[in-house]
Amino acid sequence: MTTRTTILHAAAFGIAWTMSHGIAAAADTGQLPCKTTAECNEQAAKIGATAPIAAQPHTSATDAREDQFYWINKINKASAVMLVETGIFPKDVGQLIAKGVDFTIRQAREPGGKRPADVLQIERIMTDHVGAEASVIHAGRSRQDMYATFRAATLRNQTLDFAEALLGLRERLLKKAADNIDTLMPAYTNGVQAVPITYGHYLLAYEESFARDQNRIAEAYGRLNLSPMGTGVLSNSVWPLDRRRLAELLGFDGVVENSLDSSQVIPSDNQIEATGIANSSAIRIGVMMQDLHTQYHQVKPWLLLQEGSTYTSSSMPQKRNPGLIMQARMAASDVVGLSEATVIRAHNVTTGMVDYKSEFSELGVFPRAIKMVTATDRVFDAIVVNKPRAVEELDSDWTATMNLAELLLQAHRIPFRVGHGFASQLVSYGRPRDLTPKTIPFDVVKDLFAKTLERFKLPAQSFPMTEAEFREVMSPQWIVKHTKGVGGPQPEEVARMLKEAQQRLAADRAWLAGRRDRLAKADEALDKAFAALLPAGAPAPK
Repeated sequence: MTTRTTILHAAAFGIAWTMSHGIAAAADTGQLPCKTTAECNEQAAKIGATAPIAAQPHTSATDAREDQFYWINKINKASAVMLVETGIFPKDVGQLIAKGVDFTIRQAREPGGKRPADVLQIERIMTDHVGAEASVIHAGRSRQDMYATFRAATLRNQTLDFAEALLGLRERLLKKAADNIDTLMPAYTNGVQAVPITYGHYLLAYEESFARDQNRIAEAYGRLNLSPMGTGVLSNSVWPLDRRRLAELLGFDGVVENSLDSSQVIPSDNQIEATGIANSSAIRIGVMMQDLHTQYHQVKPWLLLQEGSTYTSSSMPQKRNPGLIMQARMAASDVVGLSEATVIRAHNVTTGMVDYKSEFSELGVFPRAIKMVTATDRVFDAIVVNKPRAVEELDSDWTATMNLAELLLQAHRIPFRVGHGFASQLVSYGRPRDLTPKTIPFDVVKDLFAKTLERFKLPAQSFPMTEAEFREVMSPQWIVKHTKGVGGPQPEEVARMLKEAQQRLAADRAWLAGRRDRLAKADEALDKAFAALLPAGAPAPK
């Protein structure tokens, strides 16, 4: 008896046994009749098997195309190649399997073709065409490792799509920063105007935050892109499957070695890590949108959306509602909530439960995260900076006061706490009288300085600056220009940081392109190996 005949007999016996024990056996999705994709998925869903969620959002056209049907067949292609290469089954069996897999893929493209998600429903299409013998493709496999592989690949794709979206946002921030290297603006602590910086300085701070998220993606990718395929239920099998070859054919960089870990533990780890990165970006985007939105509390904002990027009130003609900002902020809040839901779904379940294996996809974390980034892109495309108004905002308050205390110490050896107390007295005197550093009488300045020395029991001395010097050092322009040290808002330092940020962005783009290129080459290698396995005369696989 040939190997092929033996395999055929074994497969036929398995099917006959299942049918003869149908009353006691659990429902077999492969035996449920279905004529259309929708019917197949409905049948699977009725018994609790995996079925696609209606109108599932996607992160890209590739993500939409590479659904569960696509990936089960891709795994089948890799399995067929590996089974023959390792000698587990002879080439004629491999050719039969390949013929069935190829038919399954082709029929889905035809009118009326089926594209189910369940492993056994897909296998049934194959075996109905080439015979039950082809079911040997399932040797050593399970829904557990196959679905874990599909989910790992989906997480990989969606994480890379999110990385690409972040690159686009960072590029926008850097372009806006380049246009505003010396644009003055107030910075706030505790919600109160604190010190003058530049808008370029502000934007670079948040670009660096998103760059750190990009680094987190690159670091996480080494853990995300490991294959669980070939571990069966969770403990391997009697079949000597070449897991590393499967990983290579499917574009993974290696395998999750521990078979229990591969499909029952690391899926939770990777989802929590990856969605946590989206959470980090969402929190920062929410802060930036809040910073912008508070501008609309003012009668004369210095940052606002250009006309045509806001919408009017239905009853109040003076209003220009910043809908773009609100949409971005709401999307960010959604991402934070969905990423936390991913954690909650993984909480307090036993090993092997389905709760924590695909929640990132079911909840749509990354599609929402990309929608968030896209909404933020629209905001920064529409932002208009009113530079004179930003200076006016700074000049209208005592934002430059801290610098006075610093200079009194540095240039005139006035103890810092004394200089600080004097500067505070200037503010306490000026604000109730609607005075600013530009308008407070210089005689008052000198008088308050003398009273401060007396309060600190220091020898009397004249105020050590001329009026011209005092007015100059209290201006935001002078402070920003004369700031020292790495990372400050002084224009030359902002320009240096901008150049380095642009270099980091280019490196991160190259990293992403490299990952996508490796995946594309793995696809090409799989297609070539699978095509070589097809029987002579068979059309080339598509």
